[in-house]
Formats: sequence, structure tokens, C-alpha cells
Amino acid sequence: MDATAVVSDEQLMLAYRDGDAGAFDTLYRRHKGPVYRYMLRQCRDAGVADELFQDVWMNLIRARESYTVQAKFTTYLYKLAHNRLIDHYRKHGNAAMVSFDDENEDHDGAPLIAEPRAAPRDEPEKHLDIKQQAAQLLQLLGALPASQREAFVMQYESGMSVEEIADATGVSRETAKSRLRYAMAKIREGLASWQ
Repeated sequence: MDATAVVSDEQLMLAYRDGDAGAFDTLYRRHKGPVYRYMLRQCRDAGVADELFQDVWMNLIRARESYTVQAKFTTYLYKLAHNRLIDHYRKHGNAAMVSFDDENEDHDGAPLIAEPRAAPRDEPEKHLDIKQQAAQLLQLLGALPASQREAFVMQYESGMSVEEIADATGVSRETAKSRLRYAMAKIREGLASWQ
């Protein structure tokens, strides 16, 4: 394989399945931030998100020997994450959902909302406005029903298609499309009301 070629996630997972530990490291680097943010935005508790995040990767490690390419790797990974969330909710109920604003950093300590980088000529008011808009977006996201938030985050964080979201969450394409459409409409409506 050409060393300069970009290796797909599916190729990496197959290589990992066949014993290449470095392939797992690459997959982890590529997907750790989005998967962690997905877990955090779904369960809204950093401690729980950390635990579930680790469980997802451990489940991936355990399943490596039986992995076959049946869909995009991200669909497979987010199906593991979705299933782990479902198991958690079944065991603990929705009581685990706490304030969305409790944490503002991802698994790597990076801000979930990137701090705006202003050129020296930018006015401080613009800085504040951007931060307020980002906070408002997070508030709107936190107010969405869990299924709509999940669809939105899957598409936003990993660029999953409607079909991939449906596969990962175990619902029909129309249900996934509907959830995504309602989430987008509610977010647009909320953003419009603040302007």
C-alpha cells in the first residue's frame, strides 16, 4: 500500500482485526473527540461520559476479531456508542441526565466550543457575540429530545448520512430523517428568535 495514500477507517479496522495495533491507534486518534462529544452531549454528565466512552472503545477491542465491513466504520462505531448509551439508560433510567452546561471540555481537555480567535482589529463585542451564539446553540441542542439530539450530533460530529444514522440507531431511514429534520428546524427556530 502506498505510504502517502489515506487509509480508510474500514481498512484500518480490518488491519487491526488482523493484528496491527497501530491501526487501532490511528482509528482512536481520528474518532476519539467526536465520539466523546457524542457521549457527553447525550448523557450530559462528564463522569458518565468518560466511563461510557471507555466502554465503547473496549467493546470495539473485544469485537475486533469478528469485524467485517458491512457499513462505514463510523456507522459501526456509533452503533456501539448508541447501544452502550441504551444499556446505560436501561440500567440507570434517564436520571443520569443532568445540566448540559456542567462541562465545557472534551475528553482531551479541548473546549467543546472553540474559543473564537480574533484578529487584533476585531472588536471585543464581536468576541462576546460569538461566544454568546455558541452558548445559545449548545442550549438549543441540550433542549432537543434525546433522539433528535442524537441524530443531529451524529451528523454534525462525524458527517454521517441519514442512512448511516438509521443503521447506527436501529431505526428506519424515514425515522432518522424525521428526527434530523425536526432537530434542524428547532435549532433554526431557536437561533432566529435570538437575532
